[in-house]
Amino acid sequence: MPKPLSGLIVIDLTHMLSGPYGTMLLADLGARTIKVEPPTGEGTRNLLAKDPKNSRHGMGAYFLTLNRNKESVVIDLKKPEGRALFYDLVKYADVVVNNFGPGVPKRLGIDWETLSAHNPRIITCSVTGFGETGPANARPAFDQIAQGMGGGMSITGQAGGEPMRAGIPIGDLAGGMFAAIGVLSALHGRNGSGRGQHVDISMLDGQISLLNYMATMFLLTGENPKPLGNAHFVHVPYDTFPTKDRWIIVAVITDNGWTGLVEALGADELRDPKFLTQPGRWASRDFINRRVREILAGQTADYWLEALSRHHVPCAPVNDFDHALNDPQVRARNMVVDVALRQGGMVSMPGNPVKLSDFGPDSYSPPPVLGSDTDTVLRDLLGKKPDEIARLRAAQIVG
Repeated sequence: MPKPLSGLIVIDLTHMLSGPYGTMLLADLGARTIKVEPPTGEGTRNLLAKDPKNSRHGMGAYFLTLNRNKESVVIDLKKPEGRALFYDLVKYADVVVNNFGPGVPKRLGIDWETLSAHNPRIITCSVTGFGETGPANARPAFDQIAQGMGGGMSITGQAGGEPMRAGIPIGDLAGGMFAAIGVLSALHGRNGSGRGQHVDISMLDGQISLLNYMATMFLLTGENPKPLGNAHFVHVPYDTFPTKDRWIIVAVITDNGWTGLVEALGADELRDPKFLTQPGRWASRDFINRRVREILAGQTADYWLEALSRHHVPCAPVNDFDHALNDPQVRARNMVVDVALRQGGMVSMPGNPVKLSDFGPDSYSPPPVLGSDTDTVLRDLLGKKPDEIARLRAAQIVG
């Protein structure tokens, strides 16, 4: 059964993480995604490529993951004939995505104004650190810069401690996710207008959006929130706690959750009637957290997770990657998949989190070897004859 975005053609000019992650999401959902790479390949090909543990066949973990379900075409866009060939591809495409710095698409002749002259229905998307407008739009940015400027780092970490970035590159990943959302929105808009448009995605904008209700709280009060570690600013106990072997999370929000926790712990000193409601628990939060911590330390994580679940207390382990990627729920949702490589062997990686009822199971094609699809795309999409492709290759226009 075709995937939901089958029939769409995406030209992928991205590199590193934010852009490739966005186009990976589109490719996973069925868009034919054609990486147009320079003769040396896009920069992500080199990351970990020579690391014996984190690479396969000269492709590092970054490239292996971010470029599944994609094709690779090598075109030298710095040469006039290469740009002309690229413009021919654009005529057949629906979307062009890049994450070059501000001004670079215009300089390369791949901006929306230029490309829409070749295809009025084309949708372009640029992912940058700060967007294409505003006084700081030309500043370079990487993941941690977006995290820091976006406010999230100021509330991450232990109380009184130094600012801490998220363990996953949420600045880059959010940029890619919002790029995919923006592209899909523009495609839907084109259904009504018949026209393409440009999608301008800022990694900083994404971080501000993710502040969500906490930003509204600040704008209402003018009070900067502070880092609380893993605790909650309203509910108690809501934190991570050590057991004999691993850390677990206990998240009591409702009064019924508190009653269940007391029963699971068997702690008479926590049966005080004043703890039956949130205000009483919050007033005694230091005592409650200390006693819960002391009790949980006496047994293993599995013991407490079973006991807490039996009493309907929201809880979970703090999984390392081994436990997370082998969790039965994760495996049942096909969130760890095996992707075959063209050179042989398989690589396991995270699956597609978007589950759609009308489409069949997910499938994954290998990440492409540099230029492995050049001849196929030029022949099947542009109608180039073998002798013309050979001439372009000899002139180093394609590779």
